[in-house]
Amino acid sequence: MARVPAIEEKTALVTGCSSGIGRATARLLRDRGWRVFATARRAEDLDALRADGLEAVALDLADAESVAACAREVLEACGGRLGALVNNAGYGQPGALEDVSREALERQFAVNVFGTADLTARVIPAMRAQGRGRIVLLSSVVGRVVIPFMGAYCASKHAVEAMGDEWRMELAGSGIAVSLVEPGPIESSFRRRVVGEAHGGGLSLDGSVFARQYARDWKDAVRTFKRPTDVFRKPPEAVARKILHALESRHPRARYPVTGAAHLGIWASRWLPSRWLDAIMASKVIGRSTKD
Repeated sequence: MARVPAIEEKTALVTGCSSGIGRATARLLRDRGWRVFATARRAEDLDALRADGLEAVALDLADAESVAACAREVLEACGGRLGALVNNAGYGQPGALEDVSREALERQFAVNVFGTADLTARVIPAMRAQGRGRIVLLSSVVGRVVIPFMGAYCASKHAVEAMGDEWRMELAGSGIAVSLVEPGPIESSFRRRVVGEAHGGGLSLDGSVFARQYARDWKDAVRTFKRPTDVFRKPPEAVARKILHALESRHPRARYPVTGAAHLGIWASRWLPSRWLDAIMASKVIGRSTKD
């Protein structure tokens, strides 16, 4: 990415800070002298953020009024001088696409795509006015390569990738840099949320031809078996450091893969024939029929 102006307004809005990557990023920026507006949905998480020395702001990306209120509160608090937006909030809707209800699919996109787009659009005018700013979008390696039984989530991250590329072109010359961060396996509470969504009513579990797969993969919030990619797993702080580079470097990158699995997946999506990649990914499917 071309050289862009350094951030003078060290104020950042970071979404999804109740745990994991968002919390690690908020803490790292705070320790680097940034004024951090950290968002969460639940009152107890907002209280925890305040106790951590962060300025907590309520945000539910699925609620348009909440998005508008969050943007308004933060811009008023910093006098319209917002240096950075880190779009981290999101979740993964599990399940074969044929088993995911329309309502669950709509919510997946409402949070990961529509809410993120809405919030970003609301802060861009302030960044344009000051002639500088940084926008970071948390995507995933699955924004480049699809894995079975996470199709809704993968589709939402493919959309995030497209939005990042689009904003990078549209904001060229404005002084605003846009970066995509693409984590692979990260130690976080992401799996707990996935398992919760699997049992939350948006997924048909019992009547599915993939019932055996669901029973194996989503029985427990903490997985008890190993995957080959586990060797690449990193803590959320590894992602936070990449985000920091995107915010503070005069030459922020367009993309930041994180973990060896992310680099491997991106390489495979680019160079392997589709039929080879399909075969590798389909080998993960063990429960094709409830009668197996």
